[in-house]
This record gives sequence, C-alpha cells and structure tokens, in this order.
Amino acid sequence: MIRVFLLDDHEVVRRGLCELLQREGDIEVVGESGLAEEARRRIPALRPDVAILDARLPDGSGIDVCREVRAADPAVKALILTSYEDDEALFAAIMAGAAGYVLKQVRGTDLVDAVRIVASGRSMLDPVVTSRVLERIRRGPEEPAELRALTEQERRIFSLIAEGLTNRQIAERMYLAEKTVKNYVSSLLSKLDLERRTQAAVLATRLLGDRRPD
Repeated sequence: MIRVFLLDDHEVVRRGLCELLQREGDIEVVGESGLAEEARRRIPALRPDVAILDARLPDGSGIDVCREVRAADPAVKALILTSYEDDEALFAAIMAGAAGYVLKQVRGTDLVDAVRIVASGRSMLDPVVTSRVLERIRRGPEEPAELRALTEQERRIFSLIAEGLTNRQIAERMYLAEKTVKNYVSSLLSKLDLERRTQAAVLATRLLGDRRPD
C-alpha cells in the first residue's frame, strides 16, 4: 500500500482528493491537515510514502513543509499541489526536494499516476524545468535589471552613493576627478530614470544588499 498524507487548507479539496485516492486499491490516506504547522508535526509521526502539499497555506507554504519534512525523513516523497504555474515556486519546490509539482487543474487519473510515480522513487518534474533550475543555480542569483544597465564603474559609484558619500569623497576613494564622478552620477541617474541623488541612494540600498563591492 502507498501511504499518503494530504495538506490543503480547503476542506472540500481534501475530501475530494481523499475520495479519489481511497478508491484505488493500492493507496491509503493516512492523514490530512489544513495547516502547515500541524502538518510539520503529523507527517514525521505518520511517515507516509507520499505527502501531497498545497503550495500556499494560511500559515505558511507546502514548499517549506516539504523542506523540513524531508530534512527529517528523506524517505517521504513530496508532491507540491498548486493553482499557479510559477517559475519561482517551481524553483523553490525543486530546491526543497520535492519529487513533483502538480497543478490543481490536473485530471484525477493523472494525479493518481503521479502519486504512484513518486512513491516508486521516480520524479514527476519536467526535465526542461529541472535543467532551467540547474542553470539558475550555476549562474547564481539573478541580477536586478537596473544593475545590468550600469557599467562596472557606475556600479561602484552607485554603491558609494548608498554609503552616503559626496562626489568629492567618491572622487578621493576612487582616485578620480570630482568632475568625472559628477558625470558618472549624471549618467547613472539617467539610466535608472531617477532625478535626485537621494533616490539613487534609496534604490542602491534596496538593490545591492550584499552585492556591494569591497
């Protein structure tokens, strides 16, 4: 028997899934919950073969539940169930160790097949999606579009503006003429569609974070 746990905040959805799965002779629903916190406690205790987890919950995310449950017991296979086709959620699900990502619009027979597939140790993730995620990991965090418009020198000045330095102080730090720095500041303000230096400082603080050069 394939032991399944259901996590979805809509009772009607849980009942429908339960009835669908229980009709199969080789699947048993061993538990269900509508809240992430409760699922975190119950899944490790029940040790299902497959946990079907709603991606969005009132008190958290099925993806976070997946990560925590699999960290405690990697034998539990997770299927993320969601109403939305979202690249960010796909990325998060794969990084959390989910074996599959299924839209709620899926046909009942396809969901049953998905449960059997992940229970057998296989993946329900599209190879194209998986390769896209692996490429993203290789590239590292995606750079904000605003930063891509700036040259390396402009980025450095942008970062120093965020530190509150004046043009004269930036010129001393970078061994440039003050007029050259002023030209760089005018250029980056234009590229970022900003009017004032204070706007640049606020934007730089938000965008750069840990990206600031040493």
